[in-house]
Amino acid sequence: MTAELTYFDGRGRGESVRFMLAATGTEFTEVFLKDKEHFTELRNGGDLLFKQVPLLKIDGLKLVQSQAICRYLARKHGMNGKTPEEKARVDMVNEGAHDFLSYFIPIGFATNTDEILKDIKSNHLDRYLPIFEELLIESSSGYLVGDSLTYADMTLFEVLLLAEENFPDSLATFPKLKAFMVKIGSLPRIKTFMESPQKKWIPQPDYVAHAKSVLY
Repeated sequence: MTAELTYFDGRGRGESVRFMLAATGTEFTEVFLKDKEHFTELRNGGDLLFKQVPLLKIDGLKLVQSQAICRYLARKHGMNGKTPEEKARVDMVNEGAHDFLSYFIPIGFATNTDEILKDIKSNHLDRYLPIFEELLIESSSGYLVGDSLTYADMTLFEVLLLAEENFPDSLATFPKLKAFMVKIGSLPRIKTFMESPQKKWIPQPDYVAHAKSVLY
C-alpha cells in the first residue's frame, strides 16, 4: 500500500522523511496543506498527536515527529545498523547530523536569515564538517557506520546539500565528504528521487508566504 505524507509543498521538516521514503524504495503520495482551515481540520481530527506536521500514514499507522518517522522507516528496512553497537552508533551519528541540519531549517523563513547564515559559517561549519570527514576517513565502506546505507547517511546527505547550496565552497577541503556526496547521490533510488518532482528545492517567497499563512 502506498504511503501518504502530509506536509507543505516544500522542504522544511518533511524533507528528511522524503529522503528516507526514497532510500527505502517506499512509494508515497503527498497531501499539501492548503490553508489554515485545512491545518485546523487536521489538528482537530486526531491524526496529529502533537498538533504539527509532517504526518506519514503507512502500514495502518499515523506517524508524526520527523525523526520518529525516519527511525521507523530505518528499522523496517534495516537501515539502522546490524548489531547493538552499530545501532547505537548510527543513532549517535544521526543525532549529530540532525543537530547540524537544524541550523539550516529556518533559512528563508526567519526574518534574520542573514544572521543565521553568518552564525552557521562562523560557528557550525568548522564544528561539524571535520567530525564527519574524520568518520569517513575511518570508514572502509564510504558509509558513516558499518558497510551499508543507514539513516544517518541520509541525514548527513541532506544537510551537506544545504551546506553546498548556501556555502558553495564549504566542502572544498573535505575530500571524503565530497566523495560521500557523489556516492549517496549516485545510488539509483536517491538519483531518481533527486530528479523527481517530489524533491523540494530552495523555498521561494510565494511558498514561504503560504506556509506562514497556514501556520500563523
